Amino acid sequence: MEGRPQMKIEAHRLTGCGVEYLHCAKCSRLMEIVDTIVLHSTDGANAMSSARYLARSDTSVSAHLVVARSGHVIQLLPFNVRAWHAGISEHKGRRGLNDFSVGIEIDNAGRLHRRGNRFFSWFNKEYPPGEVFTTVENGHAAYYHRYTNAQVGMVAGICALLRKRYLIRWLLRHSDVTFRKIDPGPAFPFDDVKYMSGF
Repeated sequence: MEGRPQMKIEAHRLTGCGVEYLHCAKCSRLMEIVDTIVLHSTDGANAMSSARYLARSDTSVSAHLVVARSGHVIQLLPFNVRAWHAGISEHKGRRGLNDFSVGIEIDNAGRLHRRGNRFFSWFNKEYPPGEVFTTVENGHAAYYHRYTNAQVGMVAGICALLRKRYLIRWLLRHSDVTFRKIDPGPAFPFDDVKYMSGF
């Protein structure tokens, strides 16, 4: 399957071809248990710019991984270190998912806006029609940036590795744990990723 990683988890880090590391010094607290994965979209221009933003010392957000559109992976934090990705969140009566979850950010521009026959992100980058996912919201067409097959395969493969290594019980979207967010959004094939990763 395209994008499936030939990787391992060693010392709480992904190892293998297509992984690079970007140090995020602001997070150092260890998690006592890791039993959940939360998937996000970056809503940014590209994977590296999003990873650098997440790693900056003056921001209040972070994540463990960023998955680029090519399937390339940037790891910012070891999987046993608490990241700041879920914010105010709850699942099955437990609050504060940062305390026991891995946060995976997927490079994607998010919701797009149509101008005539052209589609633009919130940061005014244009996307070709082949990268546009169309759905219906409140009786009107809504447009989102499509995810790539390489990303979907990579995310599924990583989730499968995490599931085995940490006995992960739940694979969730950010929108599943807070009403404040809609990511990774309707363009993300969540059911396919759950199936491919064994959840």
